[in-house]
Amino acid sequence: MPILFISDLHLDPVRPQITDLFLQFLANDARQADSLYILGDFFEAWIGDDDPDPHHTRVAAALRQLTASGVPVHVMHGNRDFLIGDSFMQRTGCRLLDDPAVIELGGVPTLLMHGDTLCTDDIEYQRFRSMVRDPAWQRQFLSQPLETRRAFAAQARSESKSRSMEKSESIMDVNQHAVEKAMLEHGVTRLIHGHTHRPAIHHFIAGGKSLTRIVLGDWYEQASVLQMDAGRILLKDARVRE
Repeated sequence: MPILFISDLHLDPVRPQITDLFLQFLANDARQADSLYILGDFFEAWIGDDDPDPHHTRVAAALRQLTASGVPVHVMHGNRDFLIGDSFMQRTGCRLLDDPAVIELGGVPTLLMHGDTLCTDDIEYQRFRSMVRDPAWQRQFLSQPLETRRAFAAQARSESKSRSMEKSESIMDVNQHAVEKAMLEHGVTRLIHGHTHRPAIHHFIAGGKSLTRIVLGDWYEQASVLQMDAGRILLKDARVRE
């Protein structure tokens, strides 16, 4: 059975068609999988496991149905949903995956990352990331009322969109040196990540080794799924040209 990888769904009640597409994916393709990996930015925003949003509840229930059927689901934090916690994992039966994490895929040690830490040229973002990933900041944020947290998340998304329009494409992409450094430090020849919304399979040489970087696509208009089965790699995304 195949192992499936997805990322950057940015599930949001204002985009119900994408949520419906994901629920169909869980009920069909994912049921036939050996396991499912969600590499960050699963939700557009996550302000805490105590948020009673019915959209999130619906998604959580569908995940529980999948894990209850025997399909393991691994979830990695992204830059939009880094506050997903233990309560969500218990409700859904999912397992929280460290970023970075190394797993064995068809006999090949493979590095899994969300991908935002590889965008080292975006210094402004890396500073913001360091702030919001600080445990003390997170405890203080989660102690605030839900409405306060919602307002902060909405403002942060608005500011992020504005800043992204002002930045060059190269700054928001991964830094090749950071990619090579991460892969060589972890002793892997394959990397799978999301975040940049630029689905592709890249082959290059570093440290005298042949390396492969697979970038997952987003789910803003369509599903982007990486399928690995018996050594076969298939990135199913209409934006990828073979």
